[in-house]
This record gives sequence, C-alpha cells and structure tokens, in this order.
Amino acid sequence: MNHLVITGGGGGLGQALATAFHSPLWQLAAPGRNQLDVTDGDAIGSYFRGRAVDLLVCAAGLIRDAPLARLTESGWDEVIAVNFTGAQACAAAVLPGMLARGGGHVVFVSSFSARHPPPGQAAYATAKAALLGLTQHLAARHGGHGIRVNAVLPGFLATPMTQAVAAPRRAEILAGHSLGRFNTPAAVAGFIRHLHEQLPHTSGQIFQLDSRSAT
Repeated sequence: MNHLVITGGGGGLGQALATAFHSPLWQLAAPGRNQLDVTDGDAIGSYFRGRAVDLLVCAAGLIRDAPLARLTESGWDEVIAVNFTGAQACAAAVLPGMLARGGGHVVFVSSFSARHPPPGQAAYATAKAALLGLTQHLAARHGGHGIRVNAVLPGFLATPMTQAVAAPRRAEILAGHSLGRFNTPAAVAGFIRHLHEQLPHTSGQIFQLDSRSAT
C-alpha cells in the first residue's frame, strides 16, 4: 500500500489528483484548508506526525494579484506563506520518515509565472520561483537516500482559483499556447501519477505541461 498526501485537496487540481490516484494500491489523504492549513506550522507538525508518506504533492495555492506598489504587506505574506513556505514546511515534515524508510517522492506544483512573471503577480511568481530552487536543492541533497523531488508547471487551469480572471486576460493567455487550448486538471493529475509510477529514475526536474514556449 502506497501512502499519498495532497495538500490543497479541496481545490480543482487537488480533486483531480484524488480522482487520478483512486486505486486499491493507494491510501489517499487530500486535506483541504479546514483539515490542513499550510500556513500553520503547528498544524503541519500535528498532521504529519506519525504519518508514513510515500508521495507528497504540494498543490495548495493562492493568488492575490496586484501591482507590487499596491500589494499590502499582509497580502504578500499570505501568498508567500501558502505557495512557498507551506510547501517547504510540508516537505520538511515528511522528509525524516522518507529518510528512515529509504525512499519517497515530493512533487511541488509551481507555475509558468515562476519563469515568466506577468504584471501584477510579483508575490505569486516569487513564491513559485522559490519552489523551483527548493526542488533542485532537495533532489540533490537527498537523492542518495532514494528520495525524489520534482516540480510541475501545470499551465493555466480552469479551477476555482482562476475563475476571477477576466475574459480579455484569459484570451491573452490562451493566445500564447501553440495548441490553442489550455491544459486540464485531469491531464496534470495523470502526468503526476505517471511521473511517480513510471519514471522512478527521474528527480530534480521541472516539467512544463502546457504548450507555451519555455524560453
């Protein structure tokens, strides 16, 4: 039996991941914010204490778009706390158990914005870019112990988090996709399961999953 924890389990991608991994082979936990607030270090410690985790997918995310000059300090802190610090803390909570068992896999959900920050996403882009550095650091640091760490850039997904994006901005984003269509939560979830189960020798990698140019 494999043990999987998906943070941000109440979101669109979290729910798609839970569906993709639904199998007798997996014992699944997909806590939403009410079950696991990733901005609360004590809650993270309590949640993961004594819990064996073979795969951790850090999918909790939050957007507070505003130009940097108009972004409040509390807004900046909240975005960093959810998108980066919370993911880092969850990874730190599961790593000792993975080290003790001699294996495990952490997948961070980053963003295209980490490499190509759009206007108004200074905090979000910063947090997601920090995840890329953390991915490669942890992969190099713990690969010798059989622990894999990867990151995915899902692309623009039609989820509750993106519902507020105005139609003109949505069309502008779509225009940058060579295939003329957005990725889907189900496709991203399917890729993450494939990455875990079929690519056991892959670590320290950053996978962009839409059809925009990576450069």
